[in-house]
Amino acid sequence: MKNAPTILIVDDDEGHAILIRQNLELAGLSNRMEHFWNGQEVLDFLFLRQPDRSREIGENYLVLLDMRMPKVDGAEVLRQIKADPELRKLSVIMLTTTEDARDVERCHELGCSVYVQKPVDYDRFTEAVRRLGLFVPLMLTPPLNGPPAKS
Repeated sequence: MKNAPTILIVDDDEGHAILIRQNLELAGLSNRMEHFWNGQEVLDFLFLRQPDRSREIGENYLVLLDMRMPKVDGAEVLRQIKADPELRKLSVIMLTTTEDARDVERCHELGCSVYVQKPVDYDRFTEAVRRLGLFVPLMLTPPLNGPPAKS
């Protein structure tokens, strides 16, 4: 099993996505990282719907998923991932400004691995992501084999 999963950053806020990438790198991560602007883009990638940008069979991935996004929100992305027999193996970390207790509970019920609130304060935000970056190398993620089930 590969130790360094590709990190899929799913966030419609470009500034947040850049800060996430930079602070994960500052924490020492050299993982490949890909940014998706909305939930539909990452679903198309994971469900192999776009020949020019789709996941690789046998690769392992870690999803950093925002809640509030256009097209398909984070909770629905999480629901679709965890409903699929192959994709349910994905580790999904909710990384969002949303702290509503109902959202936290719903995401855990749907199967998120971890729910992390992005602090609004810049320094606290960068520190939170750096700490997350220290945690990621300890995670073991299984490879995704075969195509997902037809939905």
